[in-house]
Amino acid sequence: MTEPVDVYCDQFQINLGVSGCACNFSLSNAVPPAPGVPPQAERVATIRMSLEHLKLMTFVLHRQVVQYEAQAGVSVPIPVPVLGSLQIRQEDWQTFWQA
Repeated sequence: MTEPVDVYCDQFQINLGVSGCACNFSLSNAVPPAPGVPPQAERVATIRMSLEHLKLMTFVLHRQVVQYEAQAGVSVPIPVPVLGSLQIRQEDWQTFWQA
């Protein structure tokens, strides 16, 4: 059996299809790109799973973060520009985390 992979990522991409999904995790380049050149990222892992698994995992992750914030007495902030870059409206974000 192969050793488990342990990676850090700061970017992600999800590709959905009728029979499953591929979650790609990437790491930004440490050196800023030259002016006019798009930023590059290195793909560090791809995880493939069924849509059912993705949906269950999403629920469990949400529940774990909500429990952590409640127990630690903190709220992990996400800047509004980050939400905007992912086309997430503030109202939708607040509704999701209040549910």
